[in-house]
Order: sequence, then structure tokens, then C-alpha cells
Amino acid sequence: MNILLLGSGGREHAIAWKIAQSKKLSNLFIAPGNAGTAKYGKNVELSISDFEQIKNFVVENEIEMLIVGPEGPLVEGIHDYFLQEKSLKDVSVIGPQKKAAQLEGSKNFAKEFMKKYKIPTASYKTFDKKSLKQGLLYLESISPPYVLKADGLAAGKGVIICSEIEEAKLELSRMLKDSKFGKASEKVVIEEFLDGIELSVFVLTDGKSYKILPSAKDYKRIGEGDTGLNTGGMGSISPVPFADAKFMKKIEERIIKPTIDGLNSENISYKGFIFFGLIKVKDEPCVIEYNVRMGDPEAESIIPRIKSDIVDLFEGVANNNLSEKNIEIDPRFSSAVMLVSAGYPGAYQKGKVISGLDKTEDCIVFHAGTIFDSTHKQIKTNGGRVLALTSFSETMSKALENSYQNAEIINFEGKYYRKDLGNDLKN
Repeated sequence: MNILLLGSGGREHAIAWKIAQSKKLSNLFIAPGNAGTAKYGKNVELSISDFEQIKNFVVENEIEMLIVGPEGPLVEGIHDYFLQEKSLKDVSVIGPQKKAAQLEGSKNFAKEFMKKYKIPTASYKTFDKKSLKQGLLYLESISPPYVLKADGLAAGKGVIICSEIEEAKLELSRMLKDSKFGKASEKVVIEEFLDGIELSVFVLTDGKSYKILPSAKDYKRIGEGDTGLNTGGMGSISPVPFADAKFMKKIEERIIKPTIDGLNSENISYKGFIFFGLIKVKDEPCVIEYNVRMGDPEAESIIPRIKSDIVDLFEGVANNNLSEKNIEIDPRFSSAVMLVSAGYPGAYQKGKVISGLDKTEDCIVFHAGTIFDSTHKQIKTNGGRVLALTSFSETMSKALENSYQNAEIINFEGKYYRKDLGNDLKN
């Protein structure tokens, strides 16, 4: 089978690494990919938002399956585009159609969906520019901290948590009146603050049946002790120790199953990954958000734990027979520690030479923001998040210890990583 994978991050490297192990694979192309994905397939210069360019490549290279890594093309409707184009209609697309992708593309859509299908989540109200005055009054009626979420995609930066009422009012005005996040904040969801510990749970679904993937915990803040600015993710651990069979049963019965049933009730076709961003509040799971793709950096600790042929699972999604497929999971812990560029998530420099990649031990190195300099035959930094170092062990502590040892072996100017991952799970 000829497969095209869209994306260029650590998630896509993890997926490419896994696809390359499949007996069903003929050729793998990654667009645009990175220095790491090149080892498992051919990187191709395609814009992930230029659907016509992608179409031409798919036809010319006899692609049979498209796997969409990031959320952008899904929210923009790439799956629908493939269904409408005569030359593409027989190509399987792993990733939901545009309407289903609104679960991530619109916070308001997701909250209304959860409310309708009685899926536990924080109470909320949505406001736009015209109802700004009511929004300011609503803030006065609730208790701090105040959670403000841009309705649309804002590259992971659209959530603001304020402890003071005046700050919350100012931020709401900036979002609605001054378009702080552009089109993404034409609507703003104001949400009740939930206090608890977060985790991520994923399913792969053909729209009717689903396979639950391993749980993971990711770390968003740049600083140790969960301080500083939000990032795309500083690392992840899988499984989450407190997400035992009893807790996972609650998640399946109260969240996963009602979500799949709700999509069917709405006649919304869904083929691909669903990411449930959850929080455990007093031993009960609540949904913070949906994403319509694998998480990153969660993918770097979850995908390596899947022992089954991932292309076979994707075929089950495409052919509506996922229920007939078996999924086998490695019982060991995996930890992914992210190495980032100095200054990230603010301004950072690219083009720093990376050394030590050939000296790592018992560790999978997933590239996130890297590029191969063909002139000097060197791998260089090309993003804020540069590499994810994934290790396995029977215990979480040992898996982390190994990732940290390898983090010391790899070097580039300005390298930084958090050294406290998993500390909140050791209680």
C-alpha cells in the first residue's frame, strides 16, 4: 500500500516509525516531514493546506491512504475534499470530515455537543462582540479563577486563565473587541475552572466501533513545577498510574461511548483518532476539550506502546470493520522527554547543529523540529520543540531516568528540557 502522511512534527515521526513496521506498506511519503521521518519514508515538499497540490501528488503516486497528522487540514475539510473529487474518492482518509472536526475547531460546538449528550464537562457560556457587555457581567457572577477560551483554532494559545476579575475583563475585551487571536476569538467560551489532575485518553474509531489506546499525561508548561508559559508540550508519560481499570471504565461509559453515540445520532461520520483531554476531579473524569487527532507529545509515548500493525488498524477504520481487529499494547511504561530551543515558547533561533544522535542507548529519538542540511551533512534545529526521547521500562521512574540520561548525550546550542516530569504522579 502507498501511504501519504501529512505533518512535520514529533507526532508524525512517531506515526511514520510505526507505519514503516507494517507488512502492508509499499511506499510511505511524508509531507513535509522532518530530518527524522526521512529515515522511514520519502519527505515531499507539499503544503498541508494546499489540497489541489496534495491531490495531484496522490494521483501521480497512486496513493491509497492519506493519514492526516495535524488538526488544521481536518478543520479546513481535507476529508470532504477527497470525497468530492472523482480522482480521490477511492483513497482512504484517516481523519474526520469537516463537521466532525468542529469538535476541535470550535470550542462552542464541542461544549454544546457535550451538554446535549450529557458528557461531564465544566459549566460555560459563550459570547461574541455583540454580547461583550453580557460577558463582562457573567464574569462578575462566577468565582475565580476565570477560564477564557477562544472558540476557534489558535495554535494552542487560545486559552487564558485569570485569577483577578479586572484581568479577566480586560482579556475578554482584547479577545472579542481587539481580535487578540484573530478569527479564532470571534467567539469566546467562558468556563468554570476545574481543579484536578489532567490526563489524555485516545480512541481510534471507524465511526461505530472504537479501540481505546493507552492513556498519557503531558506537561504543557515550560518551567518545572508547572510554571511559566504554555508550550506545545514538554513531554509525556504513558500509562497514567491513577487511570486504573475502574477509572478507565468510568471514562468509557460516561465519555467515550456517549461521544461515539452522539456523533451517530447527529449523522456525523467520524474516521480517525479522537483525543479526550480530561481532568480527574475528586475521582471523577470530566472533559476539558476534544482534539480530532493524536496529541503531541502524547503520540511519542503512546504509539511505541502499540504492538499491533497500525496500517491494519487504519484499514479497519477505512473499511468499517475496526471491531474485527485486535489491538495489543505493550504493558511497560514509556516516557517521552522533549528537548526544546532556548527562548521557546517565545522567540528562538533555528539552525543549531545537533550532535550525539548516534550515541543514544535504549531510546527512540523522535524528531519534532529538525532539518537536514544537505550541504554540510548535518541535522539542525528547525523549531521550538526539537526532539522527543522515548524510553521503556517496567517502572515509570526507570523509563524517565533513561530518557534523561539520553537527554544529556544529545546536544545543541541552547538545549533545554524539564527535569521534573512524572513528579506529580509519584504520590
